[in-house]
Amino acid sequence: MKYRHAIIIVLLVIFFDQLLKFYVKTHFYYGQEVNVIGHWFRLHFIENEGMAFGMKLSQADIGKLVLTLFRLGAVIFGFFLLKKLVVKKYSRGTIICGALILAGALGNLIDSMFYGLMFTESTFDLAHVTQLGHGYGRFLHGRVVDMLYFPLFTAKLPTWVPFMGGQNFEFFEPVFNIADAAISTGVLTLVFFQKKLIHKKESPATVTP
Repeated sequence: MKYRHAIIIVLLVIFFDQLLKFYVKTHFYYGQEVNVIGHWFRLHFIENEGMAFGMKLSQADIGKLVLTLFRLGAVIFGFFLLKKLVVKKYSRGTIICGALILAGALGNLIDSMFYGLMFTESTFDLAHVTQLGHGYGRFLHGRVVDMLYFPLFTAKLPTWVPFMGGQNFEFFEPVFNIADAAISTGVLTLVFFQKKLIHKKESPATVTP
């Protein structure tokens, strides 16, 4: 698989990720929810300052800055690593998974770096694109837009379950975005199919006369 093909995958994921984020950011009030397919697939607009699926590194501003800088370093290293996988002729599946992970990291990095500069605050008023530097936050302090919500079913846990017995349990509760999905798909595919995927393309055997 050629490097340019891997970059095309990255660009396609980035395009659809940012397209959906831009639409939701400018057409949804914060917390607004719309059913897409029944009640189990919804668009639910939230923002988070942390990692994938709304997890946070720290409540402080410094935690957000550190996370964004770490994400920036990971993306730069990711491009180098993806190129190396192609040069060393790793399997197509490995390269595709690497491209998905890189695309997801870059997609959320764009939010963190620029959304605070270019968008107004999302509250009960719809956000809009504003003059660069006049948005709701500073450079590297933007919030990541999430919207994909799949509450497949809700059940009450038995009372004997430790810590959560008797409470309602919802699957799948986290709200995420296309970038998160790309990262998860790439990582989980590599984890579960590593023996099949993670190998170099074998060179043709040399025939001796």
